[in-house]
Amino acid sequence: MTAEELRSIPLFAPLDEAALRELAVWLNEVKVAEGKHLVDEGDYAYDLFVIVEGTAEVTREDEQLAELGPGDFFGEMGILSEEGRRNATVVSKTPMKLLTLATYDVDRMKKKAPAMLDRLKAVIEERSGAG
Repeated sequence: MTAEELRSIPLFAPLDEAALRELAVWLNEVKVAEGKHLVDEGDYAYDLFVIVEGTAEVTREDEQLAELGPGDFFGEMGILSEEGRRNATVVSKTPMKLLTLATYDVDRMKKKAPAMLDRLKAVIEERSGAG
């Protein structure tokens, strides 16, 4: 995914051009089928997911909490905390295209682009209402 394509995703839109180019290297694009368990409640969290296409259902203890679609993200605790656990299950309701950012890429960002990581965390915290 190019820096320009990343700019169209609300989570990444506030980042400057240099940060978007760097981030494009670290993000992975994944396509999944309908019914795929993307994360399971109680599992360790190691990735941030951003929905590019498709929809997913969020449940906790078999209770539906939300439906997510393009522009939404989940799993942010995977990159914001050292040993976070998933607090919900997310299952694809349709075929999906996702971007993922793994914690090991976040570790590389800490060394090579700490300012970008700080900006990304601030955006995530603001969007999740934590900041």
